[in-house]
This record gives sequence, structure tokens and C-alpha cells, in this order.
Amino acid sequence: MDLRDLRYFEVIAELEHMGRAAERLHKTQPALTSCVRRLEEAYGATLFEKTGRGIRLTIAGRALLKWAQRTRFDVESARREIGDIGQGLTGHVKLGIVPTAAQFLLPPAARDLLKEAPGVTVRTTVALGDVLAPLLRSGDIDLLVGTEGPSEPGFTTRLLAEDQIVVAAIASHELFSKTKVTLRDLTDYKWVLQPQGAPIRDWLDQTFDRHHLPRPVVQVESTMLLMLPTLIGETGLLSFISRLHLQEGSSGARLREVKLRGTTMRRRMVVTFRESGYLSPAAQRLIALLAKHARLPAE
Repeated sequence: MDLRDLRYFEVIAELEHMGRAAERLHKTQPALTSCVRRLEEAYGATLFEKTGRGIRLTIAGRALLKWAQRTRFDVESARREIGDIGQGLTGHVKLGIVPTAAQFLLPPAARDLLKEAPGVTVRTTVALGDVLAPLLRSGDIDLLVGTEGPSEPGFTTRLLAEDQIVVAAIASHELFSKTKVTLRDLTDYKWVLQPQGAPIRDWLDQTFDRHHLPRPVVQVESTMLLMLPTLIGETGLLSFISRLHLQEGSSGARLREVKLRGTTMRRRMVVTFRESGYLSPAAQRLIALLAKHARLPAE
């Protein structure tokens, strides 16, 4: 069996279309058909079935896909580990990271890593966790730094720190002139928030639901978390953001937390990687540096 056949099989399985797979791989359709036929003969099972204008994996095909990916990870890990032997703190790190961590944790960690090891290279992909998780499963990234979710077999998670999401407003907001602010007071103002379905937005909505209050009236929605501090400052709207944005010297220095019991969402910031995958010395050192700089401010 040729390892290239397994790699081609992965692409065909991903795209569920022989023509599109041929275009991506720069191969002819007959060549890919022959690849699938060789695999089916080797394993004695049909791997794909036709569906409409495309194809889909059979039960046997799904089983092979799992092992094909694992084989590719193992071969790549062996190549990288052997290449790193005797090289010290060198190598390439493929990092997936959520926006808040990218803004506050990565810059100082990257600074320290490059100071210790000038030859290291880092490729970052900044996105939300639901975008990064498939990249980790497929091997397109080595590490995923994001908020903790359900555990998944085959992956290891290490805690970096706890983050707190709080109600925030521009420092001149009239709420800060009140002697005491209640949750009901917050319903008198408009907000800038992520769309419904985002974990942070859903948590806030449910907080108002539990107190039998109307949900926040959202005037501006943004899928880009890093825009929220600027939008708060420019519009005067309320929002729900990481307390990290309120630190002195950050882009949200003009913002203040609206301190109110029951409106602090706690989330755990973690780094996740494949259990059986090879972590280069550079990747291991980056994890340690991210943990070092993930000392978030106490409430």
C-alpha cells in the first residue's frame, strides 16, 4: 500500500467529489479512481457510495479515514522528531488561537520564545474555537489555545488560566453616576454584542432570562471580538467582554467594568494538542511561556 493513496483518499473523503479532489491534488480523475480501487482491493471493502452528484464514505470508508489520518500524523511526527534531534530549541510551530488570547497572551510569549530561540518560526491562525478544532483534528495546527470545551478522545488539554467576562462601558457612561446598579438598570441601555449562538452572548441572555428580565437590546452585533472595545468607546453602548480589555495600557483603557453581582462569566483558557502527536521543543516551550503570561487579574 502506498501512503500517497491514503493521502489522496483523505482529500476525496473531505470533498466528497472526485472532480474537486482531482483539481485540488492536480491529478486526473482516473488516477484517483485507481487509487480508491487499490485501497478497496487491499482492505476488501467498498469505501465510497454514490449520492446525488457526489460520493460519500461507507462505514468501512469512515473506519479507514480514521486510521489514514492517524497514519499521516505518525509519519509526520516521526519526520519532525528525527529532524529535531540534536537541533536544540528550533523548529516550526503551527498555532491556532482565539482572538482574546492572541491579543493578550501571544505577543509576550512569542517575544520570549524568539529571544530564547531566534531560529524558531511560528504560524498563527486566529479564529474562534469552532473553526480551530477541525484544524487540530486534521493536523493543520499543532496547538489550539482557546476556551475549555467538552473533552475529546485522543487530545490532551492543559489549563493556562481562568478568564472573566464582565459587563463594560465607557468610563463616562451615566451608569457610573448611580450609587447602586441593578441588573434591571442594564435593560434601560442598548448593547454591542456577539450574535446569538456565541457562548458569551448566550450566557448573558440566559442571565437575564433567569431573573425574568428582558434580554439586552442589541443595537450593534459583531462577530469580531477584537472590535468590541473600540465599538464600546466610540458608541457608548454596553458590552460583555474579557476583563483583560480593561487593563491599564490595553486598547480598552477608557472602559470600566460595571460591577454587578451575577454578571461575571468565568471561562477556562486552555491549550489542546493531540495525545499521540509529536510536540517539538519549540512547541513545548511556547506552551510554558503562554502559561507564564496567562496570569489574569483577580476579581
